[in-house]
Amino acid sequence: MLKSVLAVVAAGFVMTAAVGAQAAPENVPPLSVYGRLPNIEQIEISPDGAKLAIAVTDGEKRMLVIREAVQGGKMIAGLNFGDTKLRGVRWAGSEHVLVTISSTAQPFGLSGPRQEYWMAFDFNLVTKKQRSLMEGQEEAMNVVLDAPTVRILDGVPYAFVEGVHFVDNYGQNTLYKTNLKTGVTRMMGAAGNKDTDGWLVTPDGEPLAQSRYDEKAGAWSLQIKGDRGWNTAERVVSKMGSLGLAGLGRDGRSVLVWMDDEKDEDTTVLNEYAPDGSHVVIPDSAKFDSLIHAPDGASLVGAFSLVGDDRRYTFFDAKLQASWNAVVKAFPGDQVSLASWSDDKRQLVVQVDSATLGPAYALVDLNTKSARFLAEVYQGLTPQGVSKVEPIKYKAADGLEITGYLTLPYGRDPKNLPLVVLPHGGPKSRDTLEFDWWSQALASRGYAVLRPNFRGSAGFGWPFVEAGFGQWGKAMQTDLSDGVRHLAKQGVIDPKRVCIVGASYGGYAALAGATLDRGVYRCAASIAGPSDMKRFLVDKNRLYESSKNSTMRFWLQYMGAEGLKDPDLAAISPSQMADKVEIPILLIHGKDDTVVPYVQSTLMADALKKAGKPVELVTLPGEDHWLSRGATRLQMLNSVVGFLEKNNPPN
Repeated sequence: MLKSVLAVVAAGFVMTAAVGAQAAPENVPPLSVYGRLPNIEQIEISPDGAKLAIAVTDGEKRMLVIREAVQGGKMIAGLNFGDTKLRGVRWAGSEHVLVTISSTAQPFGLSGPRQEYWMAFDFNLVTKKQRSLMEGQEEAMNVVLDAPTVRILDGVPYAFVEGVHFVDNYGQNTLYKTNLKTGVTRMMGAAGNKDTDGWLVTPDGEPLAQSRYDEKAGAWSLQIKGDRGWNTAERVVSKMGSLGLAGLGRDGRSVLVWMDDEKDEDTTVLNEYAPDGSHVVIPDSAKFDSLIHAPDGASLVGAFSLVGDDRRYTFFDAKLQASWNAVVKAFPGDQVSLASWSDDKRQLVVQVDSATLGPAYALVDLNTKSARFLAEVYQGLTPQGVSKVEPIKYKAADGLEITGYLTLPYGRDPKNLPLVVLPHGGPKSRDTLEFDWWSQALASRGYAVLRPNFRGSAGFGWPFVEAGFGQWGKAMQTDLSDGVRHLAKQGVIDPKRVCIVGASYGGYAALAGATLDRGVYRCAASIAGPSDMKRFLVDKNRLYESSKNSTMRFWLQYMGAEGLKDPDLAAISPSQMADKVEIPILLIHGKDDTVVPYVQSTLMADALKKAGKPVELVTLPGEDHWLSRGATRLQMLNSVVGFLEKNNPPN
């Protein structure tokens, strides 16, 4: 299969009109089309716009392909990653590609649980050689803590990475600089300490700022390097974690940080700090969801906002805004996202999400005013395999407005349908209107799928997030079943044929639906969901020297508990209420999960078996929390669909 994918790449990777050809009404794709890794995971255009770096898969194995950007352009190089988890790709000049990968490990000599470690290397297109960016560094780990930053200095590409350097047996976040032409890496002489958790470098490759976070005190500070050394530009209490650094500002010399508005603590705004420590608030930044930096990362040029379901790109330069408006106009009716662009901002790779065909990548040339498709993200989708997604709104029991998305199975009358409630993870996250492989897969099997943005979800203002504090297993849970009741009242779904499925926090919600909010669901499937809150927090604490840390404070705030001894933790732990379960439960968990440990599912399985309740535990070997491997991701999907069809038949 990989050979056939590469043949398409070498041939030019062009999507033709056949992609949208009408198939037979019964032509619904197999589950593997949704469940395996997407055909394309990332496309990055080179700074000069002449080449494309394409992260391609055959559904299981990953490969990086470098080819000319012109239509029918030749393939330049290929790297076969196999089962290695490819996390990110970026260009450093026109002859170097920086690759970030990760693996789950317990390094020899280090204490604490297994963790996901990230590594980065440079691939030289001229020599066809690879070199680790942290190779041969004394008193350091061969890992990186963030994606590399690229700077071109006197025509030479450099990579700046945050590495782990040991001082008195304590690993500190330290800035390293690699000359990609010579391959020489050296530790920079910047003055970090044990609290440093992030760095920024200027366009000319000098350390500019660092973020520091004191876990015990819950205090964050911004350090900026001025003419006389490092100065504390800001220091605030931030109990829930570090504020971090949001990148370079509009002039390339300032520092961006998201902070609470001084006039309204319920609003977060983007502060821009000058080297002298003075700062301003960027206008309208309270509406920004993410930032857009210049292709070289050296300055802020715009922002992305999701207003309801309206995707808005705002650029500070009027000509750049006009160019983007022209790009969007080229794909009427579709949702268009910027994936990468050349240094002159005239060649753009965009992801185009079609409500009827699914997502695909396209290349836009503003100079020639032309656009052409490059590749489908999911190979094998048919029009019958892409179900309609509708935004919905409903009132929770206490009157709070909840939004969400309802996916309706293709070709079926939206009346008395079987329903799957699919809550998102996080829980401080959100669902959107874009193509979602999981809900689309379930809809292709005849189920309506509800993805609610319950209270505590991000993207709807701080008061909405705050409304979720202390509501694990309570209002956050009934927000889901209130959605079921709303759809039943509308006649869209059959309230007697409803199941709940979710991953991570969504997995917890599935278990809570079987134990805390009973009588709504016929079955529940939890993928990597926590079941014992106290054990979950104890395991999280193993990453820190003290129980006084931001992770503990964050989870306790959401769970509504005072500490590890709080009896409320048991009251919201599904494993402690296994005897109350009245429906079949499916548990699925990856053995390499470093976010929600595998033991959370074994604890639930043991409790259910002891109580004589129906349960099935599916173990995903070598899988992490994010379902990063194609074979096990598909195993999960097949298991869930089989479980649903057995316990809640779609017909």
